[in-house]
Amino acid sequence: MTPAPQRTGASMDAMVIRDEVRRAPAYHFRHHPQPVKLDQNEAPDDPGAVLAKELAEAVAALDLNRYPQLHPVDLEVALADRVGWDPDGVVVAAGSNVLIQALVIAAGLGRSVLTVAPTFAVYAAQAGLLGVELVEVPLGERFALPEQELTAALEGRAGVAFLADPAAPTGNRLDAVGLERFVSSAAATGRWLTVLDEAYVDFAEGDDLDLARRFDNVAVLRTFSKAAGLAGARLGYLLTKPDIATQVRKVLLPFSVGALQVAAGLLALRRPDLVEARVRVAKDERRRLAATLSLLPGIEVFPSETNFVLFRVGDPTAVHAALLDRGVVVRRQDHLPGLAGCLRVTAGHPHENDAFLSAMESVITQGAHSDG
Repeated sequence: MTPAPQRTGASMDAMVIRDEVRRAPAYHFRHHPQPVKLDQNEAPDDPGAVLAKELAEAVAALDLNRYPQLHPVDLEVALADRVGWDPDGVVVAAGSNVLIQALVIAAGLGRSVLTVAPTFAVYAAQAGLLGVELVEVPLGERFALPEQELTAALEGRAGVAFLADPAAPTGNRLDAVGLERFVSSAAATGRWLTVLDEAYVDFAEGDDLDLARRFDNVAVLRTFSKAAGLAGARLGYLLTKPDIATQVRKVLLPFSVGALQVAAGLLALRRPDLVEARVRVAKDERRRLAATLSLLPGIEVFPSETNFVLFRVGDPTAVHAALLDRGVVVRRQDHLPGLAGCLRVTAGHPHENDAFLSAMESVITQGAHSDG
């Protein structure tokens, strides 16, 4: 018997890889080697490497030949104590991206993902990869919450709604009254889980935890990557009702948060002084960046309650390139809906921000921001 011919290359991919995966674009991030790196909303490095030294001591005491806890109970209990939450309602995973995927699987498969545009790209990416209907509602004027349009999109559907507050990449807080009305409307349907992504909450005035306390269908998503300065450790966590937490844990792979990650998270919780100092500097520097940029001609600066500043220039391509030539990298956002002409700069070390502002002044003086 003659064996069937083997298929190779693209034809094999078409047979064995799901259509949703093949259609999805790969996640791209272009690294620039410039010395002043202000493009990923990371925390500045740890002055004196205090956290790194204490973490090294903690790691030395670990039994790395042993599997970690099935799920990181010790870290979840510590977070519950810090936030004032039921430990059974805390879920820790290897980054908030992992939790976003888990939430889409738990509440969105066969249903819908509802969000706004522009927003954090992972919501839409996971909906696409998992074959879930994606409903994106454009933000209103000055990035306002489109409450009526979001509420209308709930009708006839079920699933998970993602709203970042403070918003990313725009930096503003969502209207608290409108957000509460939307959450209440979603709860009334009995078919929607509302996820409030608070990645930047430490830099804001206030949070949305009260909504998660009052409504059974709300989960608050947070991260160790920003204020805690642990982007490299990959830790995110969810605060919600115990029943929802139980269901989300079913979706997460067992033993998926390693002992090294847990050690880093516990150490950060034991050193709130380091986190608070970093937040104070970031907020001061954010205000300085916004105030100084607003004095430069042809630049529009948007309000921010995060560790970054969004601003608009006449020619973002030219400004971005000119900054690279001067050793500074910021993030282009002009490809996103409603953000034509926009760039985003992270509040870094004061000396990094000095370098950015000096470079911006030079760029503007030479006219790189102008149209055409």
